[in-house]
Amino acid sequence: MSALLPTSTSSNEEVPANEDAATQQIVQMIEESVRAEAKNGLARRGAHAKAHGCVQAEFRVLDNLPEEARVGIFREPRAYPAWIRYSNAFGKMQDDSVGDARGMAIKLMGVERSESGTQDFVMINHPVFLVRNAADYVEFQKALSGDSPVKFFFPSLNPFNFRLHEFGIAIAIRSTKVANPLDTRYWSTTPYLFGDTEMKFSARHCGPASPFIETTSPDFLRENMQKHLAESEACFDFLVQLRKLPTEMPIEDPTIEWSEKDAPFIPVARITIPAQEFASPKQLALCENLSFTPWHTIPEHRPLGGINRVHKTDYDTISRVRHELNGEEGREPTGF
Repeated sequence: MSALLPTSTSSNEEVPANEDAATQQIVQMIEESVRAEAKNGLARRGAHAKAHGCVQAEFRVLDNLPEEARVGIFREPRAYPAWIRYSNAFGKMQDDSVGDARGMAIKLMGVERSESGTQDFVMINHPVFLVRNAADYVEFQKALSGDSPVKFFFPSLNPFNFRLHEFGIAIAIRSTKVANPLDTRYWSTTPYLFGDTEMKFSARHCGPASPFIETTSPDFLRENMQKHLAESEACFDFLVQLRKLPTEMPIEDPTIEWSEKDAPFIPVARITIPAQEFASPKQLALCENLSFTPWHTIPEHRPLGGINRVHKTDYDTISRVRHELNGEEGREPTGF
């Protein structure tokens, strides 16, 4: 498996005493689900199981960045080759018409000082996550495993146990309509180091809106991407949001949005996706074999907070399991 940045914590992180035990419960439930689904064929990811495709791209760090933004990957102007995977967030394959978060995961290659040789930026099309911490993640995963996700939000008849804030986030995510993954905005939801401070990041579509927005096919998101990239390129601006207000911008609760009014996003890179064919059997197989995790990173951009700490163990374990079940070797790419 590819090397991950070692886990450590910063002075701004608070690790609950039960977090390791909760993480092991989460991983066990997801692994059981992946192994059960694999009996029907391919072993897929525990989340973001359905890929719309992986595309080749260029990630170019901008010239003349403000001094506060010249950190880590963004220290100097440079172009990185990148794979980008677009996906649905649910852990099982389903029709694209079903309300769901949509994912964009970027993998930069040729990254010095990253133990994996890569830098991954993992995002969904909503600014916040719907689970606060590892303990709540256990309850969320139990509800999913029981095919009754509503139980996470309303675990009993006692209204004091309702998770109304999280329920509102879930409704917002499911009701967001996306016709083309190349034509929307994505957010990290969770925080990361940015040198001596902290950040969240975002990828915002640039250029004209895509004309390909048909939504009748069960796989319309991939098909609309194919039609777009058969004719023209696509682009995104990559942005970072630097943490300004510690109380209002928590590290350990990714259900809280960091205010753009108080901390505007700063453009730091341009992503260009050239016109291409990405749905060949060979490339789809490569896409399935790639692994994305926030912990493929350089130290200056180390993931922060409980959800990212859960994801280190979760993503690494499930990646190993699915590669073993599929008879594939998990390794980081060095180029196209």
